[in-house]
Amino acid sequence: MGIKSPKSSLTIMTDSVLPGETNPLNNLFGGELLARMDSAASISARRHSKQIVVTSSVNHVSFDKAIPLGSTVTIQAKVSRVFNSSMEVYIDVWIDDEKGDKIKANEAIYTFVAVNKNGKPIAVDKLKPESEEEKKRYDGALRRRQLSLVLAGKMRAKDATELKALFK
Repeated sequence: MGIKSPKSSLTIMTDSVLPGETNPLNNLFGGELLARMDSAASISARRHSKQIVVTSSVNHVSFDKAIPLGSTVTIQAKVSRVFNSSMEVYIDVWIDDEKGDKIKANEAIYTFVAVNKNGKPIAVDKLKPESEEEKKRYDGALRRRQLSLVLAGKMRAKDATELKALFK
């Protein structure tokens, strides 16, 4: 298996918020944003793996700022860590303010699994983070994965080495 940089999976999608996509407060529906994030994240995972990918989980979503009608929304997705067949994708959501400056509105973390044509998981290239932010997200991904496995009953808490390190 090879090793890739997170930037090779970078996916940027920009779109406007239209009237049919808003709630009674004229803000983007949360479900609409989730769909947009899933789309960007799946492209990112596919770019990294060069395989068919399926959404495995939505690990975290933060709706920090409402996104008003007419806003320009930019979604940036990038693979933050690869395990074997699974890839964590970190998503940042930005909106343009009235001056055209970008303001971070939301973020999310999705997990995808690369599969073959029969739907069976397939190993993908590893990832080597480069920037400080990429390294921070890469390190955090193992803690998030271990927590998820412990909560799902697929890992014993005593085996979650990264989680134990947080409490020492």
